[in-house]
Amino acid sequence: MRSIWKGAISFGLVTIPVKLYSATEQKDVSFHQVHREDGGRIKYKRVCTVDGEEVPYSDIAKGYELATGEIVVLTDEDFADLPLSTSRRIDVLQFTPVEQIDPIYFAKSYYLEPDGQGAKPYVLLRDALERSGQVAIVKVALRQRESLATLRVRDGVFVLETMLWPDEVREAEFPFLEEDVDVRPQELKMAESLIDTMVADFDPAEYKDAYREALQEVIEAKVAGREVVAAEAPAEQGPAVDLMAALRASVEAAKREREGAGAGRAAGAAGAKKKAPAKRAAEASEEKPAARKAAANGADEDEKAPARKRKTRRSA
Repeated sequence: MRSIWKGAISFGLVTIPVKLYSATEQKDVSFHQVHREDGGRIKYKRVCTVDGEEVPYSDIAKGYELATGEIVVLTDEDFADLPLSTSRRIDVLQFTPVEQIDPIYFAKSYYLEPDGQGAKPYVLLRDALERSGQVAIVKVALRQRESLATLRVRDGVFVLETMLWPDEVREAEFPFLEEDVDVRPQELKMAESLIDTMVADFDPAEYKDAYREALQEVIEAKVAGREVVAAEAPAEQGPAVDLMAALRASVEAAKREREGAGAGRAAGAAGAKKKAPAKRAAEASEEKPAARKAAANGADEDEKAPARKRKTRRSA
């Protein structure tokens, strides 16, 4: 990984120099826009809508559009006096229980590595934060944007999670929230039963991006010149007419799936136990024909050299 920022965690009078790295990456298949006929790349020109002339990048400024449609042009000098921190500090503001923070506020995750002589204070704050069960609320300026963030520990490393500001989270204003929807106790109980049936420990390695894998296979097939056969899309199911019946069927299906998975694991374990004896039996069965073949070969040799063997017996 390559660090994208250097700064320091400011914790009271303690300063911890750190390097910042992106902790996540999007595993997506990227494309270019090309000409369908010859595959040529499509390029765009920066053209002014007023005079129709192409504009060099050095002459481009930022414009803010008013409600009237008019544009306010802002230059680099206008941005220079704004109160954006350039001290490259991660200022610790307070410590808070993690359950008090709604995950909807989290935006992007970064790893922090101690830089230079910062290993000891880094480990000190890390261990103290882990023992407290809290997360640190911090403020940091990254990429010309000031953000609130949390500082927590994951696998022995500080993770900086930038957060959205409160006015950047939309309100969930939907008409159904004002409606009086009647849910029967039996339906609620059956839904809870379905949840209980599907409870399991979360292992992210069990899941995969099937669309990306299929898309990659299509690309590889194109490269190899093979015929690409589209997979048949599963039939979409409409909303359940009888909610109670659908819940009951879902519970039964979940139980069968779990029992089948358990039986499969048990069969795999039993098969592993039987594998060694079966292998020995197979080797023994292979040894018997080999022994018979060796005996037959020995008999042939006796017939080929009877005088020598008889002489050997007389001398004995």
